[in-house]
Amino acid sequence: SVFADLTQHIAMSETLSQRESDIQMLLACKSHLGTKNLDFQMEPYIWKRKPDGVYVINVGKTYEQIKLAARIIVAIENPADVCVVSAREYGQRPVLKFGHHTGATIIAGRVTPGTFTNQITKAYKEPRLMIVTDPRIDHQAVTEASYANIPVIALCDSDSPMNYVDVTIPVNNKGKHSIGLLYWLLAREVLTMRGTINPANPWTEMVDLFFYRDPEEALKQEETKAIKNEKKDNFKWGERDNQVSEWEPEQ
Repeated sequence: SVFADLTQHIAMSETLSQRESDIQMLLACKSHLGTKNLDFQMEPYIWKRKPDGVYVINVGKTYEQIKLAARIIVAIENPADVCVVSAREYGQRPVLKFGHHTGATIIAGRVTPGTFTNQITKAYKEPRLMIVTDPRIDHQAVTEASYANIPVIALCDSDSPMNYVDVTIPVNNKGKHSIGLLYWLLAREVLTMRGTINPANPWTEMVDLFFYRDPEEALKQEETKAIKNEKKDNFKWGERDNQVSEWEPEQ
């Protein structure tokens, strides 16, 4: 499974350099797999095309762009002036986690038109930097950012439109593991550059916590866990009852 692969790669990171282990994790999460379509502006970030027509993203450039994006985010003095947007369901949990760790402002879900341009609205925001999970789905936020002169960092797949995008992070922005890992790496880089993470205070957050969890799957897991606990409790009570019945008071 993906989790087993990631655990193995994290274990191997002791012998590998951080760059190598990060790139292995990106490959394990299929962050390098694009789509069968290619936007002409994404050509510099593509390594090759597979026989089945799927474009393969250059993971080395993905890693470089994560570093660049982290430097830009760190340059913003107030972390709340960075706005992270994700209308895509798979990106909402990673975005919330990223905001929790870095202090960025979060919009998880649909962006109301006028959020960045109409000062009358209650939800009006005036960020200095915007990060979007998918420039196609988050087109409303990207367009409004262009009106308000807000620089945009975007997670772009091989077919993503790059209009009004200032910094591209080439990555598979359709897979839940790929999006989760990318925000985990970005959060780690930002905190490292701020000095929050250092050898004395390492980054201990698990990658799994950034992955989208299907509510139905989570509910099933909780139910299974509850049934197991109930069986254990019943077994223990049964043992106790036998012990009590065997005990007889002295006459």
